[in-house]
Amino acid sequence: MSYTKTDSDFISNGTRCAGWLYLPEGVLEPPIVIMAHGLAAERTFRLPAYAERFLEKGMSIFLFDYRNFGDSDGLPRNLVNPFRHIQDWKAAIYHVRTLKGINTNKIGLWGTSFSGGHVIVTAASDPKIAAIVSQVPWMDGISSALMVDWKYTITAMVSAFRDILKTIALREPYYVPVVGEPDTFAVMNSPDCKPGYMALVPRGSSWKNECPARIFIYLLIYRPLSFAERVKCPALLIMAEKDFGISPKAVEKCADRMSNATLIRLPVGHFEPYVGDLFEQTVEKQTNFLKEHLF
Repeated sequence: MSYTKTDSDFISNGTRCAGWLYLPEGVLEPPIVIMAHGLAAERTFRLPAYAERFLEKGMSIFLFDYRNFGDSDGLPRNLVNPFRHIQDWKAAIYHVRTLKGINTNKIGLWGTSFSGGHVIVTAASDPKIAAIVSQVPWMDGISSALMVDWKYTITAMVSAFRDILKTIALREPYYVPVVGEPDTFAVMNSPDCKPGYMALVPRGSSWKNECPARIFIYLLIYRPLSFAERVKCPALLIMAEKDFGISPKAVEKCADRMSNATLIRLPVGHFEPYVGDLFEQTVEKQTNFLKEHLF
């Protein structure tokens, strides 16, 4: 299906967030799916591939970068803070509801990895959301912390407090790599993490593989699982059973707590659904789910 793509920026807590609005041609007041990426990622990292599949079925798309990421404004760069991200999601929804030519009564949310948790938290506070898709979602900081060894935990906490102290002193943040090899320290350093993550980064991207180390504090205390009972709209959860850092039991518990959830279990790692045959399989299921609940 032919479509138009235009810039559609919005303001979140005084800072400009960069958005793209995709509109399918020849569809009168289409429903809309709002999308944003996961941990330290930008909207260009494979998300347009999903957007184009949803467009083929007559849905419009709003795809945005969080504050401090990608084409959005804000400092320090690459600041991962789920509570700020949730504010950005709510600001994006507010913005979308002001747009003309779309059905603002049929809004779906699509998130993956860290933003898979964000769409759960956001939908829990907005009963007008029509449906959510949550792919390989972040669930619970405590259960994820139990999946790493004590040496990693100590290094992470030392790094976080070093960053906090530098912030208090009004100095530049202390940055750590987002992804790294298993024998190096990074936010994600399991064997599949660096090749899986970097496969999503488009050629020529200016993205830097770093984020302020305070992320480790946020990861520990962020629990989208605790919001699951408040999500009343239809929800599609896609779980990676071999995920390096997200407990399958936590995802199952989330689905059980929701009143209208469908859980798909995949015997794969965290990054496998984004590419190849598994992408084709999962994006088809997501498209069918969204088509069922948004039209």
